[in-house]
Amino acid sequence: MNKQILLVACLFVAQLTFAQESISLFNGENLDGWINHGEEKWYVEDGELICESGPKGEYGYLSTEKFYKNFELTLEFKQEADGNSGVFIRSTFDGTKVSGWQVEVAPPGKDTGGIYESYGRGWLIKPDPEKDQALKMGEWNTMKIRVDGPKVTSWLNGVEMVHLEDEKIGEGEGAIALQIHDGGGIKVKWRNIELIPLD
Repeated sequence: MNKQILLVACLFVAQLTFAQESISLFNGENLDGWINHGEEKWYVEDGELICESGPKGEYGYLSTEKFYKNFELTLEFKQEADGNSGVFIRSTFDGTKVSGWQVEVAPPGKDTGGIYESYGRGWLIKPDPEKDQALKMGEWNTMKIRVDGPKVTSWLNGVEMVHLEDEKIGEGEGAIALQIHDGGGIKVKWRNIELIPLD
């Protein structure tokens, strides 16, 4: 019995330690810790991080200054207007050309939660079509992305969207980034961007 109590206590302490490692990537006040790539609009309003198409309606990215390899990322997004965006992992930038992988954020029927390789192999995996029902267009959604070595899993509002194992992703190094798609007329809000390192 004493051994069982000790084991439970150790697990509890381990969980507390794990929870304490959570890092808030967005402070709710400004864009400290982030880098803007491109000419699209990124700003903070009422504690929310907002991306909005600029006059040119081109691609735009907001990336973390730091690189993150293995992690569990949780964030909330709310799509207004078109809502075509995404969350990039292990990515690097040359102007607005990105090398890395995107977990899709898009309007209904456009494969939110799927994984796309920009300037490379394109779509690596899309969610089953019936899972698209998990997306709440025009409302707050919670996305979780777990990246561990070559393994990537995405969840949308508690529904597992895709799981992928890919050697090339496993070798990747880079930042986390939010995207605004080209074409204009896009506006997406973000909040509660939290990361737990797995290293």
